[in-house]
Amino acid sequence: MAQPAPRRLLEEPSPAAPSRPALVDMHDESLAYAGLAQDHQQEHKHIDKRSLSYIVRSGVAGGFAGCAAKTVVGPLDRVKILFQTSNPQFAKYTGSWLGLFRALRDINQAEGVRGLFRGHSATLLRIFPYAGIKFLAYEQIRNILIPNKAMETPSRRFASGSLAGLTSVFFTYPLEVIRVRMAFETKKSSKASLTKTCRRIYFEQPPGALIAVNNNGHGSSPAATVSQVVHKVAPRSGLSNFYRGFSSTLLGMIPYAGMSFLTHDAIGDLFRLPQLAQYTIMRGSKDAAITTERGTNTKRAQLTAPAQLAAGAIAGLVSQTSSYPLEVIRRRMQIGGAVGDGRRAGIVETATRIFVERGFKGFFVGLTIGYLKTVPMTATSFYVYERGKWIFGI
Repeated sequence: MAQPAPRRLLEEPSPAAPSRPALVDMHDESLAYAGLAQDHQQEHKHIDKRSLSYIVRSGVAGGFAGCAAKTVVGPLDRVKILFQTSNPQFAKYTGSWLGLFRALRDINQAEGVRGLFRGHSATLLRIFPYAGIKFLAYEQIRNILIPNKAMETPSRRFASGSLAGLTSVFFTYPLEVIRVRMAFETKKSSKASLTKTCRRIYFEQPPGALIAVNNNGHGSSPAATVSQVVHKVAPRSGLSNFYRGFSSTLLGMIPYAGMSFLTHDAIGDLFRLPQLAQYTIMRGSKDAAITTERGTNTKRAQLTAPAQLAAGAIAGLVSQTSSYPLEVIRRRMQIGGAVGDGRRAGIVETATRIFVERGFKGFFVGLTIGYLKTVPMTATSFYVYERGKWIFGI
């Protein structure tokens, strides 16, 4: 009777011996740890932000972001320009919210839907390189000024954004002047193509130039005088016509671009706090440490669409408010050859003229439209750029 017991003990599995399911679980767990280790190594991979591949991808992402943003607000952009430049046909609509919609209605009735996007081709030609250079320059300048997380201060963020804006506007400003001039034209008889607009801007001469040449003609024939004007005056001053208002643009770009990037990054940091991360961070997205040639930096987790759009919208509101007076001055300087006597006025003279005409409020004419335009434009721009970077793996 005592012998069967050992048989039962032998038949029963030993508690110390793992069963087959346990072995499978341990194998899966080891694979999971191996995967985490591989992901950790990938997160710490080396990224050269100065490489041609990174430059091209960030530039293309920025260019598409700018085009998408400008297309969304194309009609509002044209009405804002008409208000800022005191176009006689639309001056009666300034100062009220309903004026915006009435101006849009008048343009649509007179020119159709295409009239709402007049000058948009020049806008896209300008905005793709402008936005591409701006975002590309920001990444490069930020990499120099902020090589690691410890040096990421508001002042360095502001400086990175301002320098990026100055770099982009320097290379693309002539296209901005062409766009404004095409958007300013409202009469059907004055419609001009991109080529005609460029020629018109190039050959515009200050009244003083003709007087000076005539005074130096000493009895020359009218044909000779005209020849002197075309040959001597136009080549020297023609290209400078495409940089009207450039000095005010540089001054306005410092607060605009600086506050835009600073506010966007600050709001992004706020949305990434642990208290809000569960509502604002995309699933499967997380911060990753990235090793660059200058040290270790952090690749931020992707925000959800509502959070990203909100960050961009707030950035646009802050930057627009801080730089709007200089933007109004710049618009008035850009159309100097299309209205009045064509004489070029400097920043101080233009600002004085605006103040005399409308007082302090004159520097904020069209600001409500600016807000309506800035919210979707900046939000779309940052959203498309961040998603573009994510798709391109940068």
